[in-house]
Amino acid sequence: MIATAGSTVLAGTVALPGASGAEVHKQPGGHTFVLVHGAWHGGWCWQRVSERLRQAGHSVFTPTQTGLGERRHLMSRDITLDTFILDVANLLEMEDLGDVVLVGHSFGGCAVSGVADRMPERVRRLVYLDAMIVEPGRKPFDALPPEGVAARLKAAEASSGGLSLPAPAAAAFGVTDAADAAWLERYLTPQPLSAYTSPLNVNGPIGNGLPATYIGCVAPAYAALNSSREWAKNRKGFDYVELAACHDAMVSAPDALTARLLDIAAH
Repeated sequence: MIATAGSTVLAGTVALPGASGAEVHKQPGGHTFVLVHGAWHGGWCWQRVSERLRQAGHSVFTPTQTGLGERRHLMSRDITLDTFILDVANLLEMEDLGDVVLVGHSFGGCAVSGVADRMPERVRRLVYLDAMIVEPGRKPFDALPPEGVAARLKAAEASSGGLSLPAPAAAAFGVTDAADAAWLERYLTPQPLSAYTSPLNVNGPIGNGLPATYIGCVAPAYAALNSSREWAKNRKGFDYVELAACHDAMVSAPDALTARLLDIAAH
């Protein structure tokens, strides 16, 4: 072991001191991934993918957005898309991350778009993983079918007086394996409704001109995001690829998803 002024070198890896005090092991030439979860999920949902990426020598950060997962005690009607964007932007700033491969799953696509707008200098590539695409100034509910919006508003009112959206069953995300479904349902938490009814405040176009790839999960396709996938297919400057996995590919197909992320990061 060789101690240096700002890091520790051990068997070809570098232990980088983060602002949180944790060390992130990254091999020379490795990438930095920031994986942003979707609605009802938390940083925990990336466990299988982050483990594989770290074993391959990359550094990985999996922030949990305000009001969800281990931060569910912060549930509030004041949570907006700006809150979710700041959750990720502040991580990049406080951990002093650069050259980041920024991945947004599902609702996490909104936060990824916001971070790309606010600090593009820190982002190497954007990856929208079966993600919601919300146009500047629009709200997430604007990107969903009207009947789906009505059903979610009704469920929110019935379950929490309009504070939050109750978590659906794992099958809604295409997860059918019994063990995977039980694990997923154990950790899903209500989603702040106000995040769906607040606008995406960005100045430029979606992606802000950064290299961007949209991964459409199509086995089966998550119907609520059909319009977002079509948008990505026809958007100049976006690469569109498909993955034969369900919407929650990080749970059901971690090997295939990890391989796809590494391939994207290498280009």
